[in-house]
Amino acid sequence: MSLSKPLDTASTQTPTPHPTTRSGARRILLWDLPLRVFHWSLLAAVTTAIVSGKIGGDLMGIHAKAGLAIVGLVAFRLVWGLVGSTHSRFSHFLPTPARILAYVQGRWQGVGHNPLGALSVFGLLGVLAVQAGMGLFTNDDIAFLGPLASLVSESWQQKLTGYHHQLANLLFVLIGLHVLAIVFYARAKKDNLVKPMVTGWKETPLGESTRGGGPVVFGVSVALAALAVCAANGVFLSPDTPAAKDPAPDTSVTAKTADAADAAEPASAAASAGASQTTAPAW
Repeated sequence: MSLSKPLDTASTQTPTPHPTTRSGARRILLWDLPLRVFHWSLLAAVTTAIVSGKIGGDLMGIHAKAGLAIVGLVAFRLVWGLVGSTHSRFSHFLPTPARILAYVQGRWQGVGHNPLGALSVFGLLGVLAVQAGMGLFTNDDIAFLGPLASLVSESWQQKLTGYHHQLANLLFVLIGLHVLAIVFYARAKKDNLVKPMVTGWKETPLGESTRGGGPVVFGVSVALAALAVCAANGVFLSPDTPAAKDPAPDTSVTAKTADAADAAEPASAAASAGASQTTAPAW
């Protein structure tokens, strides 16, 4: 089986690779099936994580499962961004300064993620990776203990729990900007970004259909993502691994201080006795 063929059943819907529409635009396969499944699965996992995390309580178990799903999905996207189909690869839409400048000046031409959209993609993937990663070590002292929490001390568990809550605010901002960009392109530029992410197809006068990312590459990406989920869930931890503890306080300074205080007590007592003898009246 050839690896050059994109893994997408939609590629069999038309007998020609680039059918032309009445407007002169060509119909190309922009997003392959694995990328589209990843996108909507990530949306579902993030939504579930946000809702369950806000409600808390008995839903924290669902929150944990959603977090593991995010770990697997982000891991898959990182691998697919290196070896997947052409439009899915990071090298295709890397937001270099030259590309960003060309886009701002209106000179950028291409298909797929534009340079500003690429910044959004990398920002969301980065924040989600860090957010889900910290969640593995969190401890709310009530109903949730991260699967890898035993690898860090209790003080670090509390720190990472705080960071986990704070970083959620940045995630909300990035999601909001992402949605606003989609609405702006649909209303102002008459460019529907959602439809190609559903069907895979886009009508455009530029670019070629995505290539590569065959079944073998897809299988390897899924396998590596599954390994990431297993590692995040503590599957590879030895049951005999001792829980990390906070470092013991330095008792040497305390001991020296106590010894100095003990040594000072006789001298203080003698000085007090001498003072009382000096000031006592003569009878």
